[in-house]
This record gives sequence, structure tokens and C-alpha cells, in this order.
Amino acid sequence: MEKLEQKYQMELDTLKGVIQSSDLLATYLDDEEEESYQAIRDEFEPQIEALYENVAENHPLQLTTFESELIHPDFEGLYMAKILGFRVLRGEIDQEYRYKRPQDDFKEVLVALAESSNFEYIKNKIGQSVQIGLALSSEIWVSNLINQIDNKRVRSFYESMVLDKLRVLQTRKAAYEGYYRQFTQYNYHSAEFPKTRGELKTLFSSLEKFIQYRIKHGKINMSLLPNFQEFLNNEQFKQEEEYQKMLILFGRYFPHEGHEEWIKKIFNEARAKVANFNEIYFEYLLEIEERGLSLDKQSDENVDKLLDQSIQDDLSKYSSLINVIHKKGYIHEDSIETTRSFYENHEGLSNINESLRHTIYGHFERLTDNLPVEDYKVVIGSDHRKSEEEAAVDDSVARFMKLYMDIFANQEFNIRIRELLLRFVRRCLKSFTDKRSAPYQDIKHFVMDKFPEWEFMKQKEVVEMFKTRRVRKTTS
Repeated sequence: MEKLEQKYQMELDTLKGVIQSSDLLATYLDDEEEESYQAIRDEFEPQIEALYENVAENHPLQLTTFESELIHPDFEGLYMAKILGFRVLRGEIDQEYRYKRPQDDFKEVLVALAESSNFEYIKNKIGQSVQIGLALSSEIWVSNLINQIDNKRVRSFYESMVLDKLRVLQTRKAAYEGYYRQFTQYNYHSAEFPKTRGELKTLFSSLEKFIQYRIKHGKINMSLLPNFQEFLNNEQFKQEEEYQKMLILFGRYFPHEGHEEWIKKIFNEARAKVANFNEIYFEYLLEIEERGLSLDKQSDENVDKLLDQSIQDDLSKYSSLINVIHKKGYIHEDSIETTRSFYENHEGLSNINESLRHTIYGHFERLTDNLPVEDYKVVIGSDHRKSEEEAAVDDSVARFMKLYMDIFANQEFNIRIRELLLRFVRRCLKSFTDKRSAPYQDIKHFVMDKFPEWEFMKQKEVVEMFKTRRVRKTTS
């Protein structure tokens, strides 16, 4: 756990004092009614949440410490239901949907809840969180926890939250995934940077997910820089695959201004001294793209600026090609020919060639998915029924898709392009509902001409796609 910054501690202490001196708390202590406790919630939980979101955005590694401060009795159990949920989900689970390690953070909140004088009013909001958290924990861990609870009413409540149906993997999986979806709007993700090789093996997976979450959701900030520097300077880690992955994430997605020479030295040292660095790099590139991280121009340029060009490896050659594609455009003749030459000089199913295919596909996807349907001719061309002379100067996106399909000769790439075009066509047909209109007819003829030719669909399937459904008349 990272120490909480003084400014956050002061804000918590101030809020704690305001709660304890408030008329709302005085009223609740006097009548002990649920309505009075709800009034305290309504007044102060939004303030706690705003402070929580500030810490989560700017200093996420301090979240666990921040939460531990919030479970102090003087906060009267406010926001503890949310904290419990965050800690249930923060624990790393395995394929059996069980926690990989005992969750002391989850236990801390359960014990604090058991000791809260307001438990009777809080328990109505924590049932599902307790059920899921206990289901993910081992039976021995659950037994030890329950035996630790002195309050008989609380102990009985926790025991009732151990559901037999959640012992079944499929039921437990469905319950967890449904529960997880309830928290997608909250930024509660945190982690711990390992300091020893032993910690590297146990903590890396959750740290990696945390860093990828921050990148994917545009929450990169330099509060993490000291942690990255300590991690990447750790000599114990430098030959480990986990280290290379974190180096790649930092190199591709974090700002380098102000520490360019440091990260450049670290990055090129790995290229020179780690025998399989290139193999790890391209394999990981595909993995992170599958997890939703973009292989975009900015991240490619970030890496290119780090490369010592005197090291002639696959990464430097790949980066040079990607530079051409980004600077001249993926539909420029130079880009196409350079891509063809590079691709033919590497094994078709290699990770480096697959990374290239994914990068090219990403260009098509970003354009096609964001193109207004009114500009459909950008994709299919001004007129798909061209003479041979006109076809030679066709600058439609679809033509370049076919060019790259021919270069790559890869079924997976073809399928992805097929799905991309289908997605665009369906958007167009949803908008152009008049079947006699020019846009509808243009789309129809494009699909009928190209989809069978490119083996996207059989002719019969295309006909079925545009078939007019006759509405049956109802008999009186």
C-alpha cells in the first residue's frame, strides 16, 4: 500500500469532523431511525465519492490506503458498501473463478462492517458483494473469517451469504460476471509494483491489468513515473519476460518528455541484451491489441523515438515501415510496395507479419467505423460499375482492402475485412431504407459484385440479404 498524500488525509480528517459535528448525525443518534441514517448518506456520500474519484484519477496506487481511512468508525459506515464491492473485484481470480491469493483487503472491510454500530442499516446494501466475495474465497478462508466475528447477528448474516449454488463453477462465473458489469462505471482499479523477483511473479498479472486499464481509458498520468522508474531500474528484473512487457507498455503508451534519455537507454539495453526481445515484443503487441489497446500512430511514434538505429533488428525494420505508412498513408503507392516487400521477407504466420496485418486493419477499421454513411462512396467508390480504365484509378477504400488482402493472402485478415465491410453495409442499409434510392442501389450492386468475387459470401447469400420480404395479409 502506498502512503496517502497529506492533502487527501487533511480532506478526510476535515470531512470526518464535519460528519461528527453535523445535526444529521445528532438526529440519528437521538432517534436511531433508518430514515435518519439515510439522510446522512444522502448528504455526505456524494462528497466522499468526489474525493475518492480524485484519488483514483490522480494517485490510484493510494486507493487502498484511502479506503482503509474511510472505514474508520467516525465515518459511520458511509461508502463502505462501495468499498466492499471495489475490494471484491480488485482481487485477482483464476480460471476456476477463485481468488489466486487470500484477500486480506476484502477481509479488512468485512471485519470493520461487523464492528460497525450501523451494520443493520448497511447490510441491506452489501448482500451481493458478500456473496460473491465469499464464493470466490476458499472454504478454509471463509471459515476462519466467520469464526473471527464475535457479533452473533453479523456472524449469522455472513453464514447466510455462503450459497451452495455458487459452489458450481458455471453459476459462480455467471454471478461474478454479472456483478462485475455493475461496477464498470467506477474507477476503482489499483495495484502494487513488485520490488523483488518473488513479488514480480505473484503481483505482475494484477499490475499489468491495472496499467492496461489506465492506458485503455486514457488515464495515463505521471504520478506513476517514480514507480515505473524503480521497477525498470531493478537489475533483478531485467531478464524476466514480465519486465519486457512492462517496458513495452511504458515505451509505447506513456509520455517520455523530461526523461527521454533514461527510457531510451533502458529500451535499447533490452534490445541488445535480451536474446528474445523481438519475439516477446511482437507477441505482446498482438496480445495487448486483443485486450483493447490501440496500435495507433502515437504509440508507434513513441517507440520509434526510442530506437537506436545502429541496432539493426526486426523492430527497427518494422518501425521504419510503420513510419512510411503513417507519414504517407496506408493507401499510398510507396506504403503498399514497402509493405509488400517487408511482408514477403518474413514468414507469413510470424508475429511480426501478424502485427503488420493488425496495424493495416486498424487503419481500415478506424476510417470505416467512423465514416458517416452519407460518405459511403469513400468506401465503395463513386461507381462500382467502372470501365477497365476507370477501375485503374479507383481510389475507394474497398479497392485498397483488396490490394492488402492479395498481399497478405491470410484468411484471418480476409475474415476481419469481411466483417468490417458487413458492419458498414448494415449501417448504410439501416439508414438508406428506400430501396429505389441511389445510395441503396449503389450499396446493393457493390455487395452483389464484390462479395462473391472476394469470397465473402456466396451469390445466394447476397441475394437473400437484399431480398424484399413480402408482408402477409391477415385474413379477417
